[in-house]
Parts: sequence; C-alpha cells; structure tokens
Amino acid sequence: MSEAPLATPPALDEARGWVGHRVEDAGGASAGQVDGLFVDAEDGEPTWLIAKLGRFGGSLVAIPLRDCAAGGGGVWTAHTREAIRAAPVVDPARPLLREHELTICAHYGIGERVGRAAEVAARAENSVTSQPA
Repeated sequence: MSEAPLATPPALDEARGWVGHRVEDAGGASAGQVDGLFVDAEDGEPTWLIAKLGRFGGSLVAIPLRDCAAGGGGVWTAHTREAIRAAPVVDPARPLLREHELTICAHYGIGERVGRAAEVAARAENSVTSQPA
C-alpha cells in the first residue's frame, strides 16, 4: 500500500495574496485572519501561514500551509478552529527555531517522519528553520 503524496504548498506570491483574508476551518467556522507567512530558511519556499486570532491584539499562531487552500476571499484549512486556537504562539517578526517548529508540527499531528517535520528534524539543533516572509 503506497502513501498518498503530500500536498504542495502554494507559491510564495500566491500565498502573500492571502494576507488579510479570513481563515475558516473545514466546517466553515471562523478561525482567524491571515497575518503573514513563514518561509523555509534554506530554500525560501512558504511553510507556515500566520493567523491572527481575535479582532484586537489577538495572539498569532502558525498553520501548516500545506493544509490550506484559498478561494473567494477566504482561506480554508483542514484543522479545526479549536486546534488552531490551541496552537503554540509565534512571533511573526522572529524566525522559528528547529525545536519550536517541531513543537508546532507535533501540535498538528505531523510526525517527525513526514512532511515538514521530517524536513526540520534533519536539521541541526537550535538552527533557524523558517523565517518571516
């Protein structure tokens, strides 16, 4: 039995166009607003969507970009609103270190042998793995 291929994240220019759009879970519940992106520190490919939770001064969290799709002025994610709101907080002005990124991956159930977690786990401890776009 073969595994399904991983979703390909959108190109950086496309993903940048999502900034300001609402984020909804698969059921249509509002989960936040796109505030920015993180890109891979080595190849510059987009890795994480940064979502602002709440209307005024809400916290910022990362959502796996591979699990998002856009259309009609919104962005949909495969994750529940509850999972997004419980995600580890990020600072969009600072890069993500390997350990923080692995914590975010674990929160979303991304094991260290697949997808982004596998890419990050192979890098040196305390290294910068993603940076603000």
